[in-house]
Amino acid sequence: MNVAVVLLTTGLVIVVALLAAASAAVLARLDGATYPVALSRAATAFATVITLAAAVAAAFAALLT
Repeated sequence: MNVAVVLLTTGLVIVVALLAAASAAVLARLDGATYPVALSRAATAFATVITLAAAVAAAFAALLT
């Protein structure tokens, strides 16, 4: 049961990170940025969401143990 919850949560975080990255890239392109700049902003958004999720998971792990 715990493995399933971890896998589903990980999948959800990755999907949210991909949606944030795609949104950042689209907004950058609409703002007039070039494709490399838009890709860089998308990568930054993806990494930020993954880092935030890891920080929240570490905080919850510290509270629950």
